[in-house]
Amino acid sequence: MKIAILSRNPTLYSTRRLIEAAEKKGHVAEVIDHLKCNIEIEKRKPKIWYKGRYLNDIEAVIPRIGASVTFYGSAVVRQFEMMKIFTAVESQALLRSRDKLRSLQVLARAGVGLPKTIFTNYSREVEHIVESVGGTPLVLKLLEGTQGLGVVLAETPNAAHSVIEAFNGLGARVIAQEFIKEAGGADLRAFIVDGVVVGAMKRQGKEGEFRSNLHRGGSAEIIKLSEDEENCALKSAKALGLGIAGVDLLQSKNGPLVLEVNSSPGLEGIEAATGKDIAREIIRYVERNV
Repeated sequence: MKIAILSRNPTLYSTRRLIEAAEKKGHVAEVIDHLKCNIEIEKRKPKIWYKGRYLNDIEAVIPRIGASVTFYGSAVVRQFEMMKIFTAVESQALLRSRDKLRSLQVLARAGVGLPKTIFTNYSREVEHIVESVGGTPLVLKLLEGTQGLGVVLAETPNAAHSVIEAFNGLGARVIAQEFIKEAGGADLRAFIVDGVVVGAMKRQGKEGEFRSNLHRGGSAEIIKLSEDEENCALKSAKALGLGIAGVDLLQSKNGPLVLEVNSSPGLEGIEAATGKDIAREIIRYVERNV
């Protein structure tokens, strides 16, 4: 089988591991830079032109679309779908997960536990925003932020006022979210492939840091999820329609709460923490569907 891995950088850990896992199973893996694909739209003849040829020999696609190029990347995935080619992450699920506000609304409708969240259209009623999420400290997030960037902990009402007004002045849309103190600067990442949790780790922020992202200097260790945590993660991925997902959870006194669902979760941290071959599980998922 010929598998296209949509990635802008073939040297990235996740991309390399997917190539290795595919080749180990006897498949041919080709890295395709989705930003260099031309989408040709014609009645009943969808095509993709890439570096001097049409991509008419691809049998499956594994999207690794960066957040900054979601619009064009999802369009390329959609074109492959129109060509009747299996994609490990569907275009609509990718778009749904990347829209933080929409994804939280979908998860809330599905009955998934979430921190109290407020989104406003540049509201000046900061006191009400602070009160609605349970007071300070509270977390303020840019809608477009990734890997812990654009996330601020406002520890006092004055700090919350200053940050919200600053973001409003820049025309940046923000989400205000309840701060879960008992999480202790840690979160859980459940890695899901085809409706199964294939690996889970606990990420701990470095001292003095409330964000647990590994890109921010956090550490990770393998963990066994409780039944509630596993069910919450699986329900979240299903609600967003994701065949592959990294679900980030907080452990709270009210049970597991979903922070975010990632549609292109990295493999390096989860494979290092768990010692599991997650890339192989993704290739097996593709095999079952082609």
